[in-house]
Amino acid sequence: MNLAYKLQHPVFKKVAEASQNVAVDTYVVGGYVRDILLNRASKDIDFVAVGSGIILATEVAKQFGQGQLSIFKNFGTAMLKLDGLTLEFVGARKESYRVNSRKPIVEDGTLEDDQNRRDFTINALAISLNPASYGELIDPFDGLTHLKKKLIKTPLAPGITFSDDPLRMMRAIRFASQLNFDIEPNTFEAITENLDRIAIVSQERITDELNKIILSPKPSYGFKLLFISGLLHKIFPEMVALQGVEKRNGKSHKDNFYHTLQVLDNVAGVSSDLWLRWSAILHDIAKPATKRFNDKVGWTFHGHEDKGARMVPGIFKKLKLPLNEKMQFVRKLVRLHLRPIALVKENITDSAIRRLLFEAGNDLPELMKLCKADITSKNDQKVKQYLNNFKKVEAKLAQVEEKDQLTNFQPPVSGELIMQTFNLPPSRIVGTIKDEIKEAILDGKIKNNISEATQMMLQLGAKYGLTSHT
Repeated sequence: MNLAYKLQHPVFKKVAEASQNVAVDTYVVGGYVRDILLNRASKDIDFVAVGSGIILATEVAKQFGQGQLSIFKNFGTAMLKLDGLTLEFVGARKESYRVNSRKPIVEDGTLEDDQNRRDFTINALAISLNPASYGELIDPFDGLTHLKKKLIKTPLAPGITFSDDPLRMMRAIRFASQLNFDIEPNTFEAITENLDRIAIVSQERITDELNKIILSPKPSYGFKLLFISGLLHKIFPEMVALQGVEKRNGKSHKDNFYHTLQVLDNVAGVSSDLWLRWSAILHDIAKPATKRFNDKVGWTFHGHEDKGARMVPGIFKKLKLPLNEKMQFVRKLVRLHLRPIALVKENITDSAIRRLLFEAGNDLPELMKLCKADITSKNDQKVKQYLNNFKKVEAKLAQVEEKDQLTNFQPPVSGELIMQTFNLPPSRIVGTIKDEIKEAILDGKIKNNISEATQMMLQLGAKYGLTSHT
């Protein structure tokens, strides 16, 4: 099969010319070939040179006379960033592995050697850029057929492939999730047989693949594969603990693992934000720890939102996720995820609305997306009713926000003003006065403005025996 018609971008002719100039055979390989056959957009192009990839990259950069060239001598690779594309160049290699490491011993090799070392048949495809065979597809493992059948399969024996580089087990599931492919039965069985090998892979690499699964169009598919294979038990046991239904005295609770996957898919339907999706994954993470049975009401999970929020930093640290504002965002949404639905009651106070506006701040839209996604039931009428209730909540929130301006609320009276007014050093009484003013605003006792807040500050100062110096 000739795919020259797929190589329309001028970069391919330039690389072909550069290859002739330095006398190396060159091929487009891997993900770019797979993606053009699937009609998927791709900005990353990998080139294999049967010779020096660095020499080829240097010549290509010279041909274009522009772009940012990075050379990695230790790895024998080079990268050229050019017009929104990332071009990677490597010499053809063959690899061998030691038992206790996923880092291979690398030697120069042929194109065949290079294709043999690829993870899956759909990633082992190559297109020639050489004059006599320009555009020809080289497909030694029947990857084209597997693309048509939507199948993930290893080029060589899967047990060896996964034992050599256990990260490929995560990658198999990631590609299946991203592309909505099946994993070929022998390949999947080899994952189940090599689970313990995942221990030699760094947490950063595992989490990178996990995040890509989370960002797939329907991430529940990837998580089900992780769960069924047993990999999830190794890399994220806290999530596995959600699975299962317990029945007592004829009363049972929902399976919180599959509920979480439904919430995750619901969020994925409205947002591509990774951290909102992590909020969906972790929103019920403390339910196993808070599960109790009561004869009158059945199963309860009281306080799971607060305990779950306390668990978030530890889970992020363990998974090597960022311990910055991203983690704080997830922790906040986990802690607040039950609050909006509690505002449905007809007699709800403006004070409760103000407190949610204050606590959610700019993250209120994301919180509402999570809360809507959390409405899962086989009863469509019940879901419809809850969503209608949410419209009432959103209307109440908008009404109070317009009146009181509480998003990103900062009390009108600062600690500095309190210290200046009463000639105080930094002390507990300053924080007490500031907190009482904040609570009065949230309770609706005074308006959110400098005039009423200052008046209350002076009243509190008198109450605590302070003298005003203004």
